[in-house]
Amino acid sequence: MAGKKEKKTVGRSALPFEQPIEEVRSRLVELEELAERTSHDLSEELEFYRDRLARLTRETYSNLTPWERVQVARHPDRPLTTDYIRALCTDFVELHGDGFYGDDRAMVTGLGILCGKRVLVVGQRKGRTTKGRLECNFGSSHPEGYRKALRKMKLAECMKLPVVVFVNTPGAYPGVGAEERGQARAIAENIYEMFDVRVPIVVVVIGEGGSGGALGIAVGDRIGMLENSWYSVISPEGCASILWRSAEGKEKAAEALKLTATDLEKFGIIDAIIPEPLGGAHTDAEAATRAVGEQIVAWLEELESLDEEELLSRRREKFRHMASATAVLSRAVAEAEAKQDDEPEPDSPGGTDLPVSTRRTGRGVSRRTGKGGGGRG
Repeated sequence: MAGKKEKKTVGRSALPFEQPIEEVRSRLVELEELAERTSHDLSEELEFYRDRLARLTRETYSNLTPWERVQVARHPDRPLTTDYIRALCTDFVELHGDGFYGDDRAMVTGLGILCGKRVLVVGQRKGRTTKGRLECNFGSSHPEGYRKALRKMKLAECMKLPVVVFVNTPGAYPGVGAEERGQARAIAENIYEMFDVRVPIVVVVIGEGGSGGALGIAVGDRIGMLENSWYSVISPEGCASILWRSAEGKEKAAEALKLTATDLEKFGIIDAIIPEPLGGAHTDAEAATRAVGEQIVAWLEELESLDEEELLSRRREKFRHMASATAVLSRAVAEAEAKQDDEPEPDSPGGTDLPVSTRRTGRGVSRRTGKGGGGRG
């Protein structure tokens, strides 16, 4: 029965680069079902396919490109914030409302006991079903979501409870209503105020960490990322659309943005990479949640020994030192853009007929010379 269920989900949730893996897995499932119905000894064939599946999965996931890691972070079967809360927390009580406008389903906050420690949990909620995703705006919070998060962090400060944050968002909700209700200000106030929250804050990027939507709840004393998550000022598609007027350059953008956990640990943006099960967190949610829980507990025990003033001082110093690292990232993106500028664009007639600046702006005015015309008045 378990084999049939696995076979049913295979392929439907497989990522493009996972197709060879899923073909081997499907064959293995078929053999396992056949072995249950026949008296023939198929142990040798089963062992061969199990070994082949493990080897192929290991080879594939040890050589993922940045764009492929973005795809894994968005996998529909990947554990979500609500899954981590359900697996790690007992006696969880959700807290609602921002005290000003309303409650934002895309942001979940609540009190609970995480691995034996009393904490306040804050996280972005994406939803698992189509209805749930629509209710949660696919994890993109409105300003009331950020105000709710900060309001509950202030409550945790009064109760002397550490804050555990799960980041998983493509970015803050960009609608007109959200802007009218102060989206940018809400995120900015969260970033400003979180530096003064006088309790430990631990942040884990479990999937997508998109732009200010992620940073609005991610000012922490310890910041970690799951192995196949991403954390960046913009999504690869958004970056490619701005630089090259087409999302087709998303693979190059993902490479240039240095958004993987490995790159960000190297630059000092995050403190640790939390390993995922072979084949990604979606293949073994229990192991993934257990690894995240162990890392959170280790950090909380480490931070408990610090008094409030030292805690705040180290938090501020941590983010001050990020400036040098982000400068390196900015240079890397600028170099990638300059390299792209030197290449002819395939959609431009004649390739190099027009100046690069004119082709990129699409308005007939060179941003280098300031001359030209033909744009809309």
